[in-house]
Amino acid sequence: MSRYDAREIEPKWQKAWAAAGCFTARRDPSKPKYYVLEMFPYPSGNLHIGHVRNYTMGDVVARYKLATGHAVLHPMGWDAFGLPAENAAMERRIHPGDWTYSNIANMKDQFARLGLTLDWSREFATCDPEYYGQQQSMFLDFLEKGIAYRKNAVVNWDPVDMTVLANEQVEDGRGWRSGALVERRELTQWFFRISDYSEDLLSALDGLDNWPEKVKTMQRNWIGRSRGLQFSFSTVDAPEGFDRIEVYTTRPDTMLGASFVGISPDHPLARQLEREAPEIAAFNAECRRMGTAEEDLEKAEKRGFDTGLRVRHPFDTAWELPVYIANFILMDYGTGAIFGCPAHDPRDLEFARKYDLPVISTFAPESGDHTLPEEGGPAYVPPKPETVHYIRGFAGDEHQTGEAAIEAAITFCETNGVGQGVTRYRLRDWGISRQRYWGCPIPVVHCDACGVVPEKKENLPVELPRDIDFDTPGNPLARHPTWSSVPCPACGAPARRETDTMDTFVDSSWYYARFASPGAKTPTDPEGVEYWMNVDQYIGGVEHAILHLLYARFFARAMQACGHLPQGTSEPFDALFTQGMLTHEIYLTRDAEGRPVYHYPHEVTDGKLADGRPVEIVPSAKMSKSKRNVVDPVDIIDRFGADTARWFVLSDSPPERDVEWTEAGAEAASRHLARVWRLAQAARDADETGSGDEDLERERHRAIHDATMGVESFGFNAAIARLYAFTNVLSKSKAGRAAQVRAVRTLAQLMSPMTPHLSEEIWQMLGGEGLIARAPWPQADPAMLVEDEITLPIQINGKRRGEMRVARDLPKDVVEAQALATDAVQRALSGGTPKKVIVVPGKIVNVVV
Repeated sequence: MSRYDAREIEPKWQKAWAAAGCFTARRDPSKPKYYVLEMFPYPSGNLHIGHVRNYTMGDVVARYKLATGHAVLHPMGWDAFGLPAENAAMERRIHPGDWTYSNIANMKDQFARLGLTLDWSREFATCDPEYYGQQQSMFLDFLEKGIAYRKNAVVNWDPVDMTVLANEQVEDGRGWRSGALVERRELTQWFFRISDYSEDLLSALDGLDNWPEKVKTMQRNWIGRSRGLQFSFSTVDAPEGFDRIEVYTTRPDTMLGASFVGISPDHPLARQLEREAPEIAAFNAECRRMGTAEEDLEKAEKRGFDTGLRVRHPFDTAWELPVYIANFILMDYGTGAIFGCPAHDPRDLEFARKYDLPVISTFAPESGDHTLPEEGGPAYVPPKPETVHYIRGFAGDEHQTGEAAIEAAITFCETNGVGQGVTRYRLRDWGISRQRYWGCPIPVVHCDACGVVPEKKENLPVELPRDIDFDTPGNPLARHPTWSSVPCPACGAPARRETDTMDTFVDSSWYYARFASPGAKTPTDPEGVEYWMNVDQYIGGVEHAILHLLYARFFARAMQACGHLPQGTSEPFDALFTQGMLTHEIYLTRDAEGRPVYHYPHEVTDGKLADGRPVEIVPSAKMSKSKRNVVDPVDIIDRFGADTARWFVLSDSPPERDVEWTEAGAEAASRHLARVWRLAQAARDADETGSGDEDLERERHRAIHDATMGVESFGFNAAIARLYAFTNVLSKSKAGRAAQVRAVRTLAQLMSPMTPHLSEEIWQMLGGEGLIARAPWPQADPAMLVEDEITLPIQINGKRRGEMRVARDLPKDVVEAQALATDAVQRALSGGTPKKVIVVPGKIVNVVV
């Protein structure tokens, strides 16, 4: 074969690997194990080139660990439940399951063409009854342990789709699918008690040494540990049963700057007042249409309703503060009530100025120009470590940091019987109820006589019915004529199934453990998880840094509590890598109204469409189907081969950074692989004898060392850069055939994690034993890494004019003599003598003439 034909070669080796069972994970006590896992994909129908980058990274790690003697688990599955399938069902008039499994089949074919080391024998989709039946079994265990429970909660309610929405599904106050204004409604919902693990989830982050610091910071902020004061204001002429309003504050040092008390529209006092005052009921109803996302509340106009009630300040009973119902206060954080200190909170200041409330500074900067908020300046919110001057402070030095002043305020208040210092967490319990069809049914039954009754495990899985109706808004399960009607598992009387399904985050919170033994008759198999857990390397996008990873960490603890994971697996992922995005230019034209019309990259040539119209170009943007700046990996594989796509996505930049896909970059990668192929042919046909065998052998060992270091440190682009350099050395080498063949075989091995098909073909061509996929990783000889000779630059009057090769340990006087004898120095001296010669051993020679 004169040229490398990827379309012929790549399928050949994929079949060979499958026939040999190269990537089937097997427990082998004689080997160290290694579990590499990428966040599994949603089966949307097609892979995009971003998938290629993500899964190629995991594949490089898996192939390297196989070559270094590990028993490797590298599985694949599908995060298959969720609203997109329901949307597709409504749009296409097909069942969500049919759409999902069709997409899985298509994407699996695309995965196969990439030559990944995936163990498909462990494949599952979260919509498989076998999988979600075990999830239901685990839910019952959580229920028995008190980890799962039911309570009333305020939720985002879409009145058109008649379903609860997560905060992420509320856009500008509207349901992302229906466009209806979202309401805050109190419903009975199922929860997981994740808040019980707040401190454990927070403190354990310090031990995750192989996690990105930015991810740990995001999780710390989400868990949100705070030290503050809980106290109460006594009310004046409030309704019966509301003689006090409890408040939690993280800034008790600002209590002397209070100007109002705010309560949530869902606070018990607000609900009591709305029963008696229609105008309050109308205001609260309007607030409840805002949704519950904190970011949306922060952006919204700050509005309040003066209840007419007053409270007494705990340090001066003559000092009364008005009580407002405020649209920016949530009931599910703290106590649902705050005291407003406008001088030191931008939100409170906006509110105070709107309703003409006092603004009272309690501290100011120690130095510099500063306009007090009460004089028209902005709210002054210094970082806690910053030392400020307290105008109205508590016991202690009036010049304090925020942290010291907070502690002083807490101590002062506790000493004077005003409240108690407490530690709170921002993390709330996880509401898992969703009023939709395409999800895991919650396995409980509602009986008039027995109440909420867990389904018996022998009746699991509680399967979704096939005959459903999406024509009517709302949850199809709730209106199915027969599905929910079942006998009570406790008394046998007619009862009704729970029609809520689980949040799809539940499905992806434990899949890593199921991969250890996917066919087990229980959620996990003790031998499987004992051997394979923890995941040694987890790979995925930083967009999942908070919720998915936090829920997965919680699930490991809950599973451990229920006996589904062994001790020591409360943190499921030993190492985490968050890869950068793949970007591409956006191409667009404009319609008659000036609205953008987007075009796929393959429709554009030299900045123009096929009809000659020029396109506007938006540089380097995240790939998005809506903007059509996506690249189809199948097209790239058809044109260049999978190895080209793999090589390019790894070579252009560090894997944690974004990389822009360009046609020129793909073509350059293809040309380089063709060059390696030609070098292999040249080595095979080289003369038996030549010159420079030892130099090539030394360079081979250096390449082994450097490329190995790159792979082990996730510096794939650095490893590839070293392989480029090694290729250049090979192209210039005049070594004999044996030395060249040995060097190119090593090059093939070092490239095999990135370009496995090309490497297998070269390995076979050059007489490698067996499959390169099963060959041991080459080892560098430390003795060959030590250079006997070094290159010394020669400077003349401070400017580099030449260089020379000398023995590493050559004496300074000999180095000086050899430098003076070089042509460059001789020309500069013109027969004279140097004023000075400076020799820095092992570094440089500087001649002053």
